[in-house]
Amino acid sequence: MAPSTEAVSSPGAFSAPGEVSLSYRPRRGEQVIRVLLAGAAGLSVLTTVGIVVSLLLPALTFFKDVSIFDYLFGGTWDPRISKEFGVWPLINGTLLITGIALAVAIPLGLGTALFLSEYARPRVRRAVKPVIELLAGIPTIVFGYFALTFFTPNLLKDFAGVDVGTFNALAAGIVMGFMVVPTIASVAEDGLSAVPQSLREGAYGLGASKLQVSLRVVLPAALSGVVAAIVLGISRAIGETMIVLVAAGLRPNTGVDPTKGYETMTTYIGATARGDIPTGSLVYKTVFAVGITLFVITLIMNLLSIRFVRRFRQVYE
Repeated sequence: MAPSTEAVSSPGAFSAPGEVSLSYRPRRGEQVIRVLLAGAAGLSVLTTVGIVVSLLLPALTFFKDVSIFDYLFGGTWDPRISKEFGVWPLINGTLLITGIALAVAIPLGLGTALFLSEYARPRVRRAVKPVIELLAGIPTIVFGYFALTFFTPNLLKDFAGVDVGTFNALAAGIVMGFMVVPTIASVAEDGLSAVPQSLREGAYGLGASKLQVSLRVVLPAALSGVVAAIVLGISRAIGETMIVLVAAGLRPNTGVDPTKGYETMTTYIGATARGDIPTGSLVYKTVFAVGITLFVITLIMNLLSIRFVRRFRQVYE
């Protein structure tokens, strides 16, 4: 049957003899849905703009008192006592713990996605995938105390014999990696499953093994989806607060020694915002300065990833 789209004559339109001039008017329900969807998109944009404005205005007043050069390249962060505002120790701790988390999450996440997409039977996939995604529903504070009270003393110190402090970047990063695994695995598995079966069959017809098809055919074909999964995992790790707040300590250190405690940008914001800092003071404004710095880092990373995904995206029919 033909679609039941309403057809009406277009007033004032000229038609050749024997032709019927029709214009199509969308149904009222479709118009309502279109307005609702446009409103949802507009609300998302307004929310983002509101967040940027709420961070930017106090940050600008902060940079009137503190040189942006000293802020970005200073090596000491101690706003309360010595009035040192070099943010590099916070960026260093953020990058270090995020790097440890990604070293755990990317291999496990992509391996899980390849297993679910290429090796698991449908029944196994339906049973395993919800269990893996269940990790994403566990509150992050639980991960933090797991890292502090079990992972560090029992696994790192007693089992592995690693000389770490009570608060350290290694435990926080590894446990954060476990938390990010469901995000990378779920998104990457969707991208791998979208690769046409004809590509797999063609590779098998040329004598390729299962592993060769998975790594040399399916994975490159789904590169844009895999990159999107990794970028989403990076954003999830950079923005994590509670795990590093509980397990990594609040020590703005530099260097790459994972056995020491570190402070990240998110933990500084979380710890300072809940304190008794006077509103409007210079220390209070550091929260917004660090927040806009984190926002800019995340924005640059997402812009680069979008450019990469668009360049290597493949459309299959």
